[in-house]
Amino acid sequence: MARIGFAAEGQMIVLVGAPPSWGSHLGQSVYMRDIHGRADGPPPPVDLAHEKRVGDHVRSLIASGIVTAAHDISDGGLAVALAEMAMASGIGATIPGLTGTDPIPVWFGEDQGRYLLTLSIDPQSDEWDRIRQEQEKLGIFAPWIGTTGGRDLKLGDARPVPVSELKAAHEGWFPRFMDQAS
Repeated sequence: MARIGFAAEGQMIVLVGAPPSWGSHLGQSVYMRDIHGRADGPPPPVDLAHEKRVGDHVRSLIASGIVTAAHDISDGGLAVALAEMAMASGIGATIPGLTGTDPIPVWFGEDQGRYLLTLSIDPQSDEWDRIRQEQEKLGIFAPWIGTTGGRDLKLGDARPVPVSELKAAHEGWFPRFMDQAS
């Protein structure tokens, strides 16, 4: 059974359902609202047939027993989903930089029908090759984007952030807010 937090170090992280544009839709996103104070731009397009194919594929991978963790990518995009998975487990991850792309839409775009999965298989295995062939037949873009491990979340060329700092910031905001309100 899959869970939200990373299950173990050294597992491959796969971004399932990602379009080749890698999360280019920032319109109506949390990033635009919280960083730029804007609520404009079109929301990401919805392709229900593609989302169903992706969802069915994710469920079949979970049922096969090779998925150790799963998380949808929604509010906040890829960076937030990775942080939530790391905080839930205390295990970090390394996601190399994605060359030739604008990092802001990659990390914070909120395209529809995308999931992060960690798999308990070797990326050099025949099983991974079989899964990739199935994804290709289904028209599902699902690259291996990184690996779990360590105590830091490392996203591209950004400064590594200790998972403990992420967790403290996430869990401590409400008490700080209440202290300011009194």
